[in-house]
Amino acid sequence: MKKKDNKLVMWYKNKKPYSSYILFGIILSVLPILVELKALKYSYLTTIASILIYSIVGLGLNILLGYSGLISLGTAGFMGLGTYLSAYLTADLNLPFELALLISIAVPILVGILTGLVSLRIEGFYLAIATLAISEIFRKVFVEFEVVTNGFSGKKADYPTLLGFIELGRNGTFILIVAILVVIMIITYNLINSYTGRAFLTMRGSESAAKAMGINIYKYRLLSFAITVAYAGLGGVLYMHFVKYTYPDTWTLLLSLNILAAIVIGGIRSIPGTILGSFVVFGVPDLILKRLPIIGQFDGLAYIFNGVLIVLVVLFYPTGLIHVKEKFKRKNTKLQKEEGSYSE
Repeated sequence: MKKKDNKLVMWYKNKKPYSSYILFGIILSVLPILVELKALKYSYLTTIASILIYSIVGLGLNILLGYSGLISLGTAGFMGLGTYLSAYLTADLNLPFELALLISIAVPILVGILTGLVSLRIEGFYLAIATLAISEIFRKVFVEFEVVTNGFSGKKADYPTLLGFIELGRNGTFILIVAILVVIMIITYNLINSYTGRAFLTMRGSESAAKAMGINIYKYRLLSFAITVAYAGLGGVLYMHFVKYTYPDTWTLLLSLNILAAIVIGGIRSIPGTILGSFVVFGVPDLILKRLPIIGQFDGLAYIFNGVLIVLVVLFYPTGLIHVKEKFKRKNTKLQKEEGSYSE
């Protein structure tokens, strides 16, 4: 009987979490129906969509920071690049959404590879500053290149149209975001559990050891940057076609820091942790704190309390909120062992 139990435990540990991701997507897909039934406010749906979009971007940054050991403060710039490219291609050039999506991901990837080339010579804080500089260059372009971006007036786009005739609308776009998030979660899981993911982790631990094992550092640094900016570009496209508006001041250092905070708070190297962290950073102020009696009555107070909450999480749960349950389990196990030893 014990052998069967051990086999069951081993099967559960090795089981791929695809079904959990798909179930998560199905639950989220019900939310537009609740909005139509007026059981959920439209503003809640908008906030949740933003959380999901930032989760996609956060998963890319988690690959770069958590697995490759590299840091970027230019996430917002690459995301903004995706929004403007998609808006220009669909609204001004009337290109199909699918083609605009591919181009809006491909262009950031090219820029990301160039950024990766920079990372071959610098790292740590210097790399963070370099990526921040690239992001600020993008933001300046968004302001000055008015022929494409409309400058401070901002750029507008519509909900996506698939295959040239399927107009999604608000609810359809939300479901599209959910579907893409589920696919990205599965792709990320497969990536981090593949040879590439193990190469990233080895490179993060020790570049000398990675080189000794035959891992091409240059190749995997460029690849990690390409994947990160691809996720950011994808998030930018989804943001553009759900919010339907973008302007330069959205894509600032603050947004990059918030996305970075989301993966740290949720849990580095954790897919569910990234989504949980995005909920805490981008969702808690609007969905919870602003609804409270006193906090919600004063403008900005919800964000102050959320900042305090983030500080407390980092202080007491530095490994991320996703590991809180495991920490309590270990404490309970330790207490049970101590009680058992006392009873003996």
